[in-house]
Amino acid sequence: MTATTAVGPRSPAVSMTAKQRRAVIAGAVGNTVEWVDWAVYSAFAPIFASQFFPKGDKTADLLATLAVFAVGFLMRPIGAAVLGGYADRRGRKAGMTLTISMMAGAALLVAVCPPYSAIGLVAPAVLLLARLLQGFSAGGEFGTSSAFLIESAAPSRRAFIGSWQQVSVGAGTLIASLLGTLLTSTLSDGALTTWGWRTAFAVGGLLGLVGLWLRAAVEETDAFTEVAERRAGDARPTPVKDMLVNHPRAALRVAGITIAGTLLYYIWVSYMPGYAHAAEGVPLNQAFLANTLAIAAFLVMLPFGGMLSDRFGRKPTMLVFAVGFLLLSWPSFQLIGGGFWSLLLVELAGVVFMVGYSANCAVVMAEQFPAEVRTTGIGLPYALAVAIFGGTAPYVTTWLATHGHRDKVWIYTAIAAVIGIVVYATMPETKGKEIG
Repeated sequence: MTATTAVGPRSPAVSMTAKQRRAVIAGAVGNTVEWVDWAVYSAFAPIFASQFFPKGDKTADLLATLAVFAVGFLMRPIGAAVLGGYADRRGRKAGMTLTISMMAGAALLVAVCPPYSAIGLVAPAVLLLARLLQGFSAGGEFGTSSAFLIESAAPSRRAFIGSWQQVSVGAGTLIASLLGTLLTSTLSDGALTTWGWRTAFAVGGLLGLVGLWLRAAVEETDAFTEVAERRAGDARPTPVKDMLVNHPRAALRVAGITIAGTLLYYIWVSYMPGYAHAAEGVPLNQAFLANTLAIAAFLVMLPFGGMLSDRFGRKPTMLVFAVGFLLLSWPSFQLIGGGFWSLLLVELAGVVFMVGYSANCAVVMAEQFPAEVRTTGIGLPYALAVAIFGGTAPYVTTWLATHGHRDKVWIYTAIAAVIGIVVYATMPETKGKEIG
């Protein structure tokens, strides 16, 4: 990975230039910081819930706090449309600096907001505003950072570079978890409830300033610069309209690509500990340990998955993911209740196959669109699919398990895998495609 030649982003050279390395660092580190700020909320919600609502039932306080969390998901498609359009008109660098500024600013706002006991209803209003802002920012981040990373890569390394988008998402979640572990281990319950949780939000906000500095220093991609010069002075439709009118099949393809990936990701990577505990009786500490180990292995494997995609193509590696989960679904849900080692085996098997999707999602979506509409084309269909299918996955699996249909949960995941097989088998191969 040494810069042996000064190549542009569309050169066939394999080695990375100094410019490309700076781009990867700025895109990945900035994305990590974004997801630290996003994940800190859910990690610390049980701790700070009582600070923003009237004193009373702790469960009611937590549910209210989680409802505010859910509102953030509703803002993601709106953010994808608005901020994606901004990045397609003004540039990837401008889009990325804006998203990280909003995410970090919202975290700092929560960190300094007085509690309900001091300012009354203003406290939950500020919390809601901050979460709306974070959801808006998160909606724009995926498309913008994905477009930036892919446009900064040589064609022969696009999947490898794109895989770092997902590595950085997982790294952000792990850092938020580590903050939770550190603060809960070193502070008393009283200190944690009154001010300790604010430290996590403050750290996230300050990390955002570091990410902003990195992104402000990076150069704009050549792909966007060329498009901006070519269309200077031309009247063009808005990026959302352009996507819907001129690239509807590509937009539908991105949504189809996302369905299986987001649904299975949320079940295996995000929700599996809670499901294993609630539905199968696995002790929660064991379930979280198995999940943490699996996520760590997943993050290590992702760049290697990108390398395989760059060598063998997007279709075969994504088909391995979907076919693998189709074969894995039934035996997995028979083994989950067998204790820690069985659960760990299930989680590890799942993340091995999940690499086929997650290492590819940024690159294969970016390769569907020209530069003029790439950020919007990635971000909006993806955000809608995540909100509809990923966001509902925990609810559906919990409903099935608690209404006497535990033995049918595997069918839900198998159907998602079949949808993935159909989409991936019929989509065009884009490895090596000139993306402009």
